Amino acid sequence: MSDVILSIDQGTTSSRAILFDKAGVPLHSAQQEFKQIFPENGWVEHDPEDIWESTLTVCRQVLKEAGLQADQVAGIGITNQRETTLVWDRATGKPVYNAIVWQDRRTADYCKQLQKADRASWVAEKTGLLLDPYFSGTKLRWILENVDGVRERAKKGELAFGTVDTFLLWRLTGGKVHATDATNASRTLMFNIHTQQWDSALLDMLDIPRNLLPKVKDSAADFGQTDAEIFGTPIPVAGVAGDQQAALVGQACFKPGMAKSTYGTGCFLILNTGKQPLQSRNKLLTTVGYRLKGEVTYALEGSIFMAGATMQWLRDGIQLIKNAAESSTLAEQVTAQQTVYLVPAFTGLGAPYWDPNARGAILGMTRDTGIAEIVTAGLQSVGYQTSDLVDAMHADGAHELQALRVDGGMVVNDWAMQFLSDILGAAVDRPEVTETTALGAAMLAALQLGWYDSVDELAENWRCEKTFESAMPEEDRKRLKQGWHKAIQSVQQFSS
Repeated sequence: MSDVILSIDQGTTSSRAILFDKAGVPLHSAQQEFKQIFPENGWVEHDPEDIWESTLTVCRQVLKEAGLQADQVAGIGITNQRETTLVWDRATGKPVYNAIVWQDRRTADYCKQLQKADRASWVAEKTGLLLDPYFSGTKLRWILENVDGVRERAKKGELAFGTVDTFLLWRLTGGKVHATDATNASRTLMFNIHTQQWDSALLDMLDIPRNLLPKVKDSAADFGQTDAEIFGTPIPVAGVAGDQQAALVGQACFKPGMAKSTYGTGCFLILNTGKQPLQSRNKLLTTVGYRLKGEVTYALEGSIFMAGATMQWLRDGIQLIKNAAESSTLAEQVTAQQTVYLVPAFTGLGAPYWDPNARGAILGMTRDTGIAEIVTAGLQSVGYQTSDLVDAMHADGAHELQALRVDGGMVVNDWAMQFLSDILGAAVDRPEVTETTALGAAMLAALQLGWYDSVDELAENWRCEKTFESAMPEEDRKRLKQGWHKAIQSVQQFSS
């Protein structure tokens, strides 16, 4: 057997394939972007064939560039954009409609109807989720209600539902396997995270036929083999997890209290809470971190909408910088007494506020405020928002954060990572391998293949490239956070 795993990382804007060795070191990678479709205001779709073709292309490309045949690959791990919803014909594999992307807001009015019917707390108790268009269940209901003939065909058992992992698995196995893993199932609004089963009462609420749904497996499991025609030789699919949970595994956050934060367009922070789910009182999500050998590890998740996108706006929107690297140089010019706050609520505020009506603002400017102060405020906003998430997790009863493991494009910025550590009052660890999402999928496959006996063995592979230690006096931290919260209040008052 080869010592190489092929990791498929199917994301919102591109599909990637990365080959990892036994120690979790990336060897070769390939990436292909695909088209975003915006049929109406607030609607976001993907062509399912674009998802499939781009995935197939990068897998074949990375094998060719590495000079490997399919029989030299031990197994495949899949990680995916979560909540994105697809329905297809079981006989032909042909989708009945475009994939409705997690960002899509078309079911907002229906979610409000459910909230008015006092379903929110009931749904949260079962699923750990909020009643929001973000999740798959209301998207699936929309397809059943609005695409001609689909509900009738679904009742006859002719159709299959899946998130992107399930769709790829179906295609890769030639239609032999209709399955997902517990992390992806936990994001659908149809899965009871306590019983680990599709929930009949939730399905009745959404009016969704059970026969549409895939089998739910562990995150490391036998997901079948690829059809021989796809790569020339069948390859076992051995690991599946949604992208943020895969990053939790890739960052080796296997003990309660360990947390990772991914800084891309937005920010997703997940904290391992162990074997017991914590029901959030602060608008965080309770989710499945991973499920191995039938045992569930739960997590709390918080997301903010604008992280790297804030710097992109400073660069492209108001052109204060030419590239992201300039932000560090400018920030170093600003004193510790900085009182300018940039609240990047361009598309509302995420957790723990969940205020869709909030809008962005720059507050606290004086006559000597210039480009350096505004750009610094942009970098600091990422730290402040992360601090809000961590504070909410602590208020929900999560373990005290000792260190935060970070990944994503923004983490190369040393100044931003030092400020993050300072404002959290905790260490920030940047790993050697920053492709943590794809790595997590590969490591789940490695567990199933028997390369490792436990997650403790997996954790030994994790290597820290740099640790940022908090050096800010508590008095300064408190003052800065008070100013940030005043800025948030101002933004919310303006939008109310």
